[in-house]
Amino acid sequence: MTGIYDDPWAYELACSFRDVAAEVDALLGWCARHRAAGPPATVLELAAGPAEHAREFARRGLAATALDLNPRMCAHAAAEAEREGVKVEVVQDDMTRFELGRRFDLVVTMLDSTSHLMTLDAFVAHLRRVAAHLSPGGLYIVEMSHPRDRLGEPTVSTGWTVERGAVRADVRWGEPSDLLDPVTQIADDHVTMVITRDGETRILRDVVPYRFWTATELDAAVRLAGGLDVVAQYGDFGAGEDAVALTDPEAWRMISVLRGS
Repeated sequence: MTGIYDDPWAYELACSFRDVAAEVDALLGWCARHRAAGPPATVLELAAGPAEHAREFARRGLAATALDLNPRMCAHAAAEAEREGVKVEVVQDDMTRFELGRRFDLVVTMLDSTSHLMTLDAFVAHLRRVAAHLSPGGLYIVEMSHPRDRLGEPTVSTGWTVERGAVRADVRWGEPSDLLDPVTQIADDHVTMVITRDGETRILRDVVPYRFWTATELDAAVRLAGGLDVVAQYGDFGAGEDAVALTDPEAWRMISVLRGS
């Protein structure tokens, strides 16, 4: 088992540099600004992986559902929610075809998980499923990589280190040779994670296909899907006075707030 998405513990460790609580603060702040119906009571996290955001929403009293295609991720998310004493419904399903039979005040997709949608048809199908699951006035907030990451440089190679107690992980996502195909806009990102624990070292390697989406392609997909309108875009997780515009030189993400129409 070498794939990073097949090792939920390692994946969650690799992403532990994220401040999930602060990100949920921002998500709820955007709801307060852009959702006229009041604070959300229900939330659906798509491509949720370990479902860290869904678990944080649940801690704050929202009825939380997490959906992911990978059975190992689903099992891990359910186990972690139980361990933490929070209630999260975990569903194994495809983010382009799911049908849950109910609607949500808020839907979120985090960590650029839309990069796993490889075609425009898949993106449009995904957006149509989201629109069908939003309550009146509900919001869909989707976090994507900033277009500058792929348009400004021919490749993206990022490395970081995280530590959790006695565990250390050195992560490299992407190599200089992982070039974006200019026709398909897909790159095969090579991932290497070196985990040191109790004096032992484990190396995890994977190749993750990444589909880059521009801001104009996102807008086109929203128009083709129907049922959603882009009401705001942000360049990071700052809210209120700390909000960062998508066009700001300091922006590092493309976070779009869509409202059901």
